[in-house]
Amino acid sequence: MAKLNITPRCVIVKGNFDVLHPGHIRLLSFARSCGDKLIVAVNTDKAMAIKSRIDENHRLEMISSLECVDAAFLTSKSSVEIVKKYKPYAVVKGKEFEARENPEMEALSTYGGKLIFGSGEFESIAEQYLQKATKLGINFDFSEAKAFAQRHNITSEALNKLITNFTKLKVLVIGEVIVDEYIHGNAVGMSQEDPTIVITPHRVEKFLGGAAITAGHLKAMGASQVSLVSVIGNDEAGVYAKEKISNYHVDANLLLDNTRPTPLKTRYRASKKTLLRVNQVRQHKISKELQSKILKKLESIIPSLDLFVFSDFNYGLLPQALVESITHRCKQYNVKMVADSQTSSQIGDISRYCGMDLITPTEREARVALNNPDDGLVILAHKLTNRSTPKNLVITLGEEGIFIHIPKENKEDWENDRLPAFNRNATDSAGAGDCFLSASSLSLAINASPWEAFYLGSLAAACQVDSLGNTPLSYQVLKQAISESFKI
Repeated sequence: MAKLNITPRCVIVKGNFDVLHPGHIRLLSFARSCGDKLIVAVNTDKAMAIKSRIDENHRLEMISSLECVDAAFLTSKSSVEIVKKYKPYAVVKGKEFEARENPEMEALSTYGGKLIFGSGEFESIAEQYLQKATKLGINFDFSEAKAFAQRHNITSEALNKLITNFTKLKVLVIGEVIVDEYIHGNAVGMSQEDPTIVITPHRVEKFLGGAAITAGHLKAMGASQVSLVSVIGNDEAGVYAKEKISNYHVDANLLLDNTRPTPLKTRYRASKKTLLRVNQVRQHKISKELQSKILKKLESIIPSLDLFVFSDFNYGLLPQALVESITHRCKQYNVKMVADSQTSSQIGDISRYCGMDLITPTEREARVALNNPDDGLVILAHKLTNRSTPKNLVITLGEEGIFIHIPKENKEDWENDRLPAFNRNATDSAGAGDCFLSASSLSLAINASPWEAFYLGSLAAACQVDSLGNTPLSYQVLKQAISESFKI
């Protein structure tokens, strides 16, 4: 190993970096900002407490390729030994270590070195720190897909067999029906009266969203029977929703609630960019009478189901008592359950969906549920699984892809991995989460491995964001995406 050049403000980070994920990149970027030079000590295979999925040389290569890293080396030495040898200006560790014993502290204090804890901030985008990216076509990038597939023994033949078996499944979706409206126009310029962009509209498009489009995706991907239970208002958006759902060949059970409108979300767009969003929604809980009607309907359907999907947009359709009653009934009949609970302009709590086979919060949704802005992704995921006990947890990270956390039976052990976004140039991000949830949950319902399920989910999401509007993703498109991802 070449001798390292230790500058007066050199920062050192030490770790395994078994599967490089956005949490690592954020911590390293933070560490680089704390000094003039960042050196990363990567633990050798021999020095790791658990066997690594990736050999030490590849882990070193990945760390060295990051733009924020000035130098990296393999080591079997302890953190204290490294501090004594190199005497860095600072050692940076994750925020989760702040409350633990840190043996480096004493060694640093002998010469005035610092121990700094990085937070779990998540505003940055990991791809900006990577030096290289290999793209296939215009929008798709499968450069890291092959390595993931090899780590988890995933083949195109196995995935194609999985999606063929989707036809065996009966699924029910419950959640809010949303109508997404796009008003397209030309940007005229700035208003002279106030600082407002002026557009002249020339085209209006409408799409189904919310739980309705999730049901549409499930059906289009091949499920034999898909039912939807929801509540709509007595309005034009409700009429549109009824008509559109029937076109998706979904068995719709839509109850009328005169106290609320059908959720309508309008986006004003110009030059392929969204300038403004207007949401016409109400968020009060549905009445106990409506809850009873829904539960009565579900009690007759649940025994025949393979999969139950909670698609919760937190506009009051799924009060906790109703969720718990449904969950109890599904467990009685061994029906697999998955849940997504949105926190956007409204506040949700994904942790209230306990005992699911899969939950898929965004990073913000996970942090809101735990009131936790500080911890890194691994600790955040572990705390969320301890609270809500899902069999699988996927934290979706937008342009950064997904972070996968699979807890073990003893609750103190887990497996992590990550997948980047396969499509990093989204035309319209609407529906990415719906598609990921649909493909992943169908796969789990036919007993696919979690790794296969989330690979398929990522492919589905990449296809969905490649066009404007949230429309059902077909089996044929998903099949083609599988083929494309294995070409390189």
